[in-house]
Amino acid sequence: MSTETLARARTSAAALPERVRRFGERVRPVVDRARPVLEVVQPAGWVVLVSGVLAWWAGRRFGWFELVVVALACVVALAIAVAFVVGRSDYRIRLELTKHRVVVGSRAVGRIEVTSTAGRVQLPSEIELPVGASGATFGLPRLAAGETHEELFTVPTVRRAVIPVGPVRSVRGDGLGLLRREKRWTETIELFVHPRTVPLHGAVSGFLKDLEGKPTRDLSPSDVSFHALREYAPGDDRRHVHWKTTARTGRLMVRQFEETRRSHLVIVLTTAAADYDDPEEFELAVSVAGSLGLQALREERDVTVLLPGQTVRGQTGGRLLDELTRVELADRPVRLAELAREVGEQVPDASAAVLLHGATVPPALVHLAGTRLPIDVRSLAVRCLPGATVQRRTLADLTTLDLGRLGDLPSAMRRVRT
Repeated sequence: MSTETLARARTSAAALPERVRRFGERVRPVVDRARPVLEVVQPAGWVVLVSGVLAWWAGRRFGWFELVVVALACVVALAIAVAFVVGRSDYRIRLELTKHRVVVGSRAVGRIEVTSTAGRVQLPSEIELPVGASGATFGLPRLAAGETHEELFTVPTVRRAVIPVGPVRSVRGDGLGLLRREKRWTETIELFVHPRTVPLHGAVSGFLKDLEGKPTRDLSPSDVSFHALREYAPGDDRRHVHWKTTARTGRLMVRQFEETRRSHLVIVLTTAAADYDDPEEFELAVSVAGSLGLQALREERDVTVLLPGQTVRGQTGGRLLDELTRVELADRPVRLAELAREVGEQVPDASAAVLLHGATVPPALVHLAGTRLPIDVRSLAVRCLPGATVQRRTLADLTTLDLGRLGDLPSAMRRVRT
């Protein structure tokens, strides 16, 4: 091969990607226009179409009349399928849920309202409603102009989850499943199946209650944490004058205070699959996190749930439970001890912390996690072990609880001593 020929081959090879790109740009509009039609053909339809073409070619090529008959049968089947999918549906469809937030095990009911907006009678058809990974199919009867049909449905809520409901689709297709045409009528609605929680009332007051809050180094002329005395300055509140010191020194002295902060509860929830022996342990841990967080919010305290790569601020109980509903186990997230180290960085004003974990975390690692919390933060570790009896232990300065049932949480928290 000459040098000139080799150079042309290299130039052609270098230009090949550009040619492919240009060809793709020219073909893409055609593919986009044809996609709605191509999507109508189902896998079975493609099999019948290809089989018909091959049978027709082979029958004509080798003179086999039987194959020509097969090809004609394929054409007839596709023609009949086309008759089923051709047509227009004129509906107004509403998808509603009675509640968008329910608790595990409670009933979630929804409603589909279909109104015919055509000026003629519409033949019976079907609508589909995807619900999570499954779905339901409803048959629509013959509807006159302006007539309304209603369907009720129930969504199973056996486990904590965010379940997408919808969109509602009308479906036209043949009995053989060769062709299928769908039209979307509604948007998707999210159904939050919240974890179970229990009311704690005063059960956690011994752990969370902090009448003086957590003091800071910021000085204030008015608060509940007394710091020192200083000489009176114009504008000071005379109610804070310390008269005994004033009489002794002959100078007007006033009290100076430290600013305090509200108690801030941090719930450290590990989502590492290796930290739990069973998924039920993790579900119990999520329920405990929700119960503690709701109680702290009822007492008007700040709440933060610390997860691997995520910090959830509990502004309202609904939002807190929504975020806990989305939490899932992961294969390689941050482990408990590593997550506890982030408390000081992510929540610098924390005053109490609860570590939630499963049975597979050994006591030594639980103790290590406790040592990585800020030194001035009250700490408690809860091991979630379904079926276990409530037990309280102490690992150095860390109090631990074994919890086997969510209903035992109020009595277990009463065992905590501050």
